[in-house]
Amino acid sequence: MKELLLVGIGAGDPDYITQQAIKALRRSDVIFLMDKGPAKHKLNALRREICERFLDGHNPRFAEGQQPERERDAADYRASVDELNRDKQAVFEQLIDEQMSDGEVAAFMVWGDPSLYDSSIRIIESIAAARSGLSYDVIPGITSLQALTARHRIPLNQIGRAVEITTGRLLAEGWPQGVDSVAVMLDAKDTYLRFVGQGLHIYWGAYVGTADEILIAGALDEVAERIAATRTQARENNGWIMDSYLLRRGGATES
Repeated sequence: MKELLLVGIGAGDPDYITQQAIKALRRSDVIFLMDKGPAKHKLNALRREICERFLDGHNPRFAEGQQPERERDAADYRASVDELNRDKQAVFEQLIDEQMSDGEVAAFMVWGDPSLYDSSIRIIESIAAARSGLSYDVIPGITSLQALTARHRIPLNQIGRAVEITTGRLLAEGWPQGVDSVAVMLDAKDTYLRFVGQGLHIYWGAYVGTADEILIAGALDEVAERIAATRTQARENNGWIMDSYLLRRGGATES
């Protein structure tokens, strides 16, 4: 029997890792890393730093797989995601077959939490369903949205009100019904710009929890263009960007 652990490692600060995650990594024989190219080498560097800092002499071996790329601006978004996940599944299966022995435990160190806009659980579930000799478990981590709200010193929702977690692609279809607060991830198109003039506040952050962290908050009408310019510059400087934001109706949250 082989065992896989999907370990949420938080949103950038090594101190975000939980005791449960540390225990999971300490019992792993191998840690799988997905190579996302030179521009994102800091992501795996952080993973290795976490292991060096917290594993107390336990030295699992590392095995890297090449992260497939999704076709950007594909006409059929869902089809492009399905194709990406099939390609990722093939990489995962190769790592399991070639880098694990029977009786070993392997860990994927998932940025943030495996439950939030990450395909790892679905992929591993599909692999395990087809194999009798494979089990898996999920260890939660601090999400980027938890880190974002903590850094801005705000709650996720207003008193007695719901919040919706969505993507930039879905927000572009319009403000969700019945909510005053919208947490947005995976927004490559600066969708918040569409809501200028509607009396909203925004709490935005990029690379939250890392040395490259950038935070901007304020009335959307006043800071939207600054956020857009900052995002563009940050992407150029780093070669990639990881950001999220909270849009809120009804005025700013006291912080």
